[in-house]
Amino acid sequence: MSKQSKRIEALVYHAKPTPGKIKVVPTKKYASQRDLSLAYSPGVAEPCLEIEKDVENVYKYTAKGNLVAVISNGTAVLGLGNIGPEASKPVMEGKGLLFKIFADIDVFDIEVDTEDVDAFIETVKNIAPTFGGINLEDIKAPEAFEIERRLKEELDIPVMHDDQHGTAIISAAALLNALELAEKSIGEVSIVVSGAGAAAISCTRLYQAFGAKRENIIMLDSKGVIRDDRDNLTSQKAEFATHRKIDTLDEAMVNADVFIGLSMADIVSPEMLKSMAKNPIVFAMANPNPEIKYQLAIDTRDDIIMATGRSDHPNQVNNVLGFPFIFRGALDVRATKINEAMKMAAVKALSRLAKEPVPEQVNIAYAETRLTFSKDYIIPKPFDPRLIAEVPPAVAKAAMESGVAKEPIEDWDRYKNALLERLGSDNKLVRMLLGRARTNPKRVVFAEADQLDVLKAAQIAYEEGVAHPILLGRRDTIIDLMKEIEFDADVPIIDPKSDEELERKNRYAKAYWKKRKRQGVTIYSAEKKMRERNYYAAMMVNEGDADTLITGYSRSYPSVVKPMLALIGMAPGISRVATTNVMMTQRGPMFLSDTSINIDPTAKDLARIARMTCRVTKMFGIEPVTAMISYSNFGSSENPQAEKVRDAVAYLHKAYPEMIVDGELQTDFALNSKMLQDIFPFSKLAGRKVNTLIFPSLDSANITYKLLKELNKAESIGPIMMGMAKPVHILQLGASVDEIVNMTAISVIDAQEREKKQQK
Repeated sequence: MSKQSKRIEALVYHAKPTPGKIKVVPTKKYASQRDLSLAYSPGVAEPCLEIEKDVENVYKYTAKGNLVAVISNGTAVLGLGNIGPEASKPVMEGKGLLFKIFADIDVFDIEVDTEDVDAFIETVKNIAPTFGGINLEDIKAPEAFEIERRLKEELDIPVMHDDQHGTAIISAAALLNALELAEKSIGEVSIVVSGAGAAAISCTRLYQAFGAKRENIIMLDSKGVIRDDRDNLTSQKAEFATHRKIDTLDEAMVNADVFIGLSMADIVSPEMLKSMAKNPIVFAMANPNPEIKYQLAIDTRDDIIMATGRSDHPNQVNNVLGFPFIFRGALDVRATKINEAMKMAAVKALSRLAKEPVPEQVNIAYAETRLTFSKDYIIPKPFDPRLIAEVPPAVAKAAMESGVAKEPIEDWDRYKNALLERLGSDNKLVRMLLGRARTNPKRVVFAEADQLDVLKAAQIAYEEGVAHPILLGRRDTIIDLMKEIEFDADVPIIDPKSDEELERKNRYAKAYWKKRKRQGVTIYSAEKKMRERNYYAAMMVNEGDADTLITGYSRSYPSVVKPMLALIGMAPGISRVATTNVMMTQRGPMFLSDTSINIDPTAKDLARIARMTCRVTKMFGIEPVTAMISYSNFGSSENPQAEKVRDAVAYLHKAYPEMIVDGELQTDFALNSKMLQDIFPFSKLAGRKVNTLIFPSLDSANITYKLLKELNKAESIGPIMMGMAKPVHILQLGASVDEIVNMTAISVIDAQEREKKQQK
């Protein structure tokens, strides 16, 4: 994609279908006049009077306790500089989005039109009663230091300038672990800090809090080494001025143990790295390009421990590991501030988490066999689901122990469970899928590439590094559409009806005929079939000219399934194929089967579908907890439809006792764990969160998933084909671009999994 088309895509993303990235959503009923009279006049007077009696009641009756203000004046927007308050608003909305999806914290972004420190502080103080916390953002130094200092002193709610402290907290955790691996002590190492802005100052102060010695630190700004004989130093820079008679980064790096980069790209040379001490630690965190390229650094020193701010290299120092979870912990105990003890607790929690066994879900997301504490894994990954259950409790405990918590937590197990429940409102699964597909992209045939939405999805998959597209369809149409959307990549375009493909068509026809000649297929009919895109695409996968395929956008599901079954066939040991849809719900991902193929499966069929669905669930890195759905509960009906579900469960319990599966169950009992525990405590699902539903018939499964999709706007991935001999996946008629991209990632991951099995 050209720079211009990327620009347009970014603008459209922010403008359509609704301008901006966040909105306010009611949390109470508002359908009836009674609801409205409670929400506003006259009912609203009652909580107002209670708050007047005791101002602390504002946390009981309003959203203040889960509401953070992201506040900026736009004077130091990352990579853009002083662009003003209005221009900074998209960034502040983006920060609000991150707060919500990682820690379920609501945000109002506030852009303040002043560069005057006193006026800014007064504005924030005047609006502070609205909020449970204040996140300062993108304010230039040195004003940022004074603004944060005074607001922390003058307000009784948590205040943090994330530009200062976010990087400090994450990099400190990484540094502690890197030093452990390098077998060095923080009190003895020589540290070079390139950069003297808000983040660099805060990082260095936090390292000192963990034991780094002032005399062992050299800091540089754009003029060189900050020495105590330099004039006009700010108080912050003077704090780290050295008496050593050195002027340049080259000199500072000699025998240094640690380099911390928060400055600009490509200022560190291989020669500088070579001059550092044994087992050097290099955190090149300039964005988007680090102080030295990752590959160049590791090629220069094989003993280096390296971190950057980039997601495409190991050890990403990413602020999203910190600020959502720090504010979460602070809000949950109604802390009056975020103090050093709380920041240090977050550092220790992140450091500790990197040393613990990594969940399979994280390994799968990053396409790792097994992530373990090492020089390529010194800090947790952003998609690690344990973060919300580990960092906020550590911060909350530190707030309580340091005397700034107004609402102490007593039941920590209950609190951790509540934190984990918050993850259900965030659908990280799609991002994890795309990231995993990116690690080993496969050749994907898009069988309907002359359809605009399919071609757009192929373009996104290509540009995101998810897949190597092969475009099937009318060549002239595809080329015209590619020009229209500025898809200028050199990717294969194949028209099955073109004479240019005659040799390959004949080869495919012959292979198809050999396979099906005793099932009524003649060589002539085989050649004719190869002019049809779905038959041609299937043969590409069969013959190893592609790894997987995507089709079904413009044709009915049954008409597309037929050629796939005829050419690809079922996997060994499989007697029936099926499909599952992954629904992104508020409670987290839900797997629903069978949504597309089996109209009235038998008890044995249901058991097989459950087994296949569990395998897919595990492919996503999720432990399946499966409910076999019916209109009855545990034998309450003798109808054959309920009985077959009961028989399927009995078979699974006997043949696969390790499976967490039970039924027959009504849907509300399956999804309401308290109701299930109270009424049916004997169930294998009691006390568990069900994530997989197996339906007794096609109509019930298909109706349910489409209702969820349309009424609740639940995002859907699927239908995912299960039981096929090769990775082929069929879209629902008229699937959206996003749905096609998601299915492309699934098809790539499916191909990856099969490749792994073959290698074993």
